[in-house]
Amino acid sequence: MADLDRGRARTVVTTTWVKSDRQKEREKLLKAQGRRSLSAATLSTVVVIVVIVVGLLASPGWPRVRELFFNWDAFVTSLPDVLRGFLLNVAIFMVAEPIVLVLGLGVALVRGLRSPVFFPLRALAVLYTDVFRGIPTILLVYLVGFGIPALQLQGTPSDPVVLGTIALILSYTAYVAEVFRSGIDSIHPSQRSAARSLGLSHGQTMRYVVVPQAVRRVVPPLLNDFASLQKDTALVAALGPLEALRQAQIHVASLFNYTPYLVAALLFVALTVPMARFADHLAARAARQRGGAS
Repeated sequence: MADLDRGRARTVVTTTWVKSDRQKEREKLLKAQGRRSLSAATLSTVVVIVVIVVGLLASPGWPRVRELFFNWDAFVTSLPDVLRGFLLNVAIFMVAEPIVLVLGLGVALVRGLRSPVFFPLRALAVLYTDVFRGIPTILLVYLVGFGIPALQLQGTPSDPVVLGTIALILSYTAYVAEVFRSGIDSIHPSQRSAARSLGLSHGQTMRYVVVPQAVRRVVPPLLNDFASLQKDTALVAALGPLEALRQAQIHVASLFNYTPYLVAALLFVALTVPMARFADHLAARAARQRGGAS
């Protein structure tokens, strides 16, 4: 009996799955359909691009536009300074982004407090989001950049870069707080009830159960907000720092040519477009995950 058991243990059964003819035909049709779709998309894209290019080249004002906006000499001349200024835009963004994340999440959590004793904090959070979402960002840059130094208070910053960064943080924290709040509100109440039934406090429930799920859900809109934040760092130019837009303005004034603006625009596009595509990828992946879970 023992020898029989050992013999059975040594026996290995292997099975090989073979595609049926119907499955092979279906895969072939799907591949053919994919190739046709790709060909149609490529052809239509080429046609649209050709129509746009021909329309631009045939327009009466194209030679003048080409000279003013697509001058190669002006492009090469202004690129180093505009690129150096763009690094300041990136630095402002890198400083503002983590601060906006932390403050936005804090404001969203404060708005979620339900105890009556926290009503003043909730009211301040609501007032903050309503006010700073209602003020245009460029106007907020002016108010902070010129208003704080005018107060002449001891210890207040006077550097226009710092003041412009503060204005961007105040503005975008209000938007990000609402994004976080929508993510927190999207978590089903049963999640909180289950956590409380296990003995977790309100703070532990938010920390270990609600907030992690909410953050995963709102990553795509957060990335879109940060793409907008990167673009809006150009508004700091209103206060005088030599960032990309200000450098472009200086070269435009000296060269009497608008190509430096195109240089600045291309630099911003080179940074924001990948962020936007990454946000789309995360949104599509989240949609697939939700579809698979259902």
